Parts: sequence; C-alpha cells; structure tokens
Amino acid sequence: MIGYLEGTLLKKEEERILLLVNQVGYEVLLPAFVMETLNASSIGDSVSLFIYFHQTERQPKPVLIGFNLEAEKEFFQHFISVEAIGPLKAVQALSRPISDIARAIESKDVSKLKELKGIGNRTAQKIIASLEGKVNKFALIRKGEASQEIPVKDFESQVLDVLVTQLGHKPADAKRYISEALKRNISISTPEELFEEVYRSEIL
Repeated sequence: MIGYLEGTLLKKEEERILLLVNQVGYEVLLPAFVMETLNASSIGDSVSLFIYFHQTERQPKPVLIGFNLEAEKEFFQHFISVEAIGPLKAVQALSRPISDIARAIESKDVSKLKELKGIGNRTAQKIIASLEGKVNKFALIRKGEASQEIPVKDFESQVLDVLVTQLGHKPADAKRYISEALKRNISISTPEELFEEVYRSEIL
C-alpha cells in the first residue's frame, strides 16, 4: 500500500496531478484545499504528499488521494467514516481548509458544512452526529503549515485559543493543562501533538 510519495510534478489538472517517482508516474487526486497549495508550483518542481490509498471490490482501480500533512489525511479518514461519504465524494467536498471544517463540526454549524460541494442539510447533520467531539485537534491546522516550522510559543497559543474559545475552559486552567502536557512530553513540536497530549490526560 502506498502511504507517501515524493517526486517531480509532471502534469497539473483541476483536481489531480501526475507525479513522477523513480521513473513511474502516479496520478494523484487532490482535494481543492491541497491543490491550492500547489498553485505556485511549476512542472518539474519537487512535490511530496501523504497518500490515502483506496481500492475495494466495487472500486478495483486503485485511487491515490494526496495531502500535505499526515493530520489532513487523518481527518479525511474520519470524514469518510460518515455514512454516505466515500473517498471520491470527500475529495469533492473538502473545498475549504480542514481547520474550518473541523470548527464547523464542533460548533454544529450546519450552514457552514452545507457550503461544501455536494453536502446537503441531511448529510451535514450526519457529519456532525458522527464526528462531533472527535475532530477538535484538526481545528489547529493552519494553511501552509507544511512548509514552515511553528515556534513553540505560537503553537501553545493556538492550543490555548482552542481550549478557551472553542471548548469553554477557563484561561488559567487551559494554561495549566498545556504546561502539564509539555512536562509529560518534552518532544512535542506541533499544535496537534500538544492537543493530543492534553486530550490523553482526559481533561477534555
């Protein structure tokens, strides 16, 4: 199974690219929010993607779906667990940044989810019913994050903001949760890892 590809961009279309890896060309579908990050890329540029590999008896032809971050791929796997949302429909639907979609789910914002391509009222409600409480950490993903290091204080403030403004914790408590999490795991280097460590403590 293919989980990651790094190679040379050979072709770019509206929803897919052709990526040359070790003299083999891989056709990779990209959700719109991922394709946007390649707008500045030209043919011949180096591209690296985390891959969701899809192949079933009903879909025997392998389909590769690409993401800039492993966290984006993880969210995608949550998203397609919702009834009536398969991988190909999800690729069409994920037209906004993952963080925006995760916040809409956690705030039960049906109208925001209905802005996604192919998502109607009933499907939006199914998404909330299935994923509410499971996608908080994905609200921390920032556009363009794949290409930059996030300073420690910066990602601490991101997690603090989610704990206080989105999850309703008192600022003093939220700061304590973060401090304790960083003491338990000194190797934390991303907002997602920090949120996971806070989450593991069962505070949330």
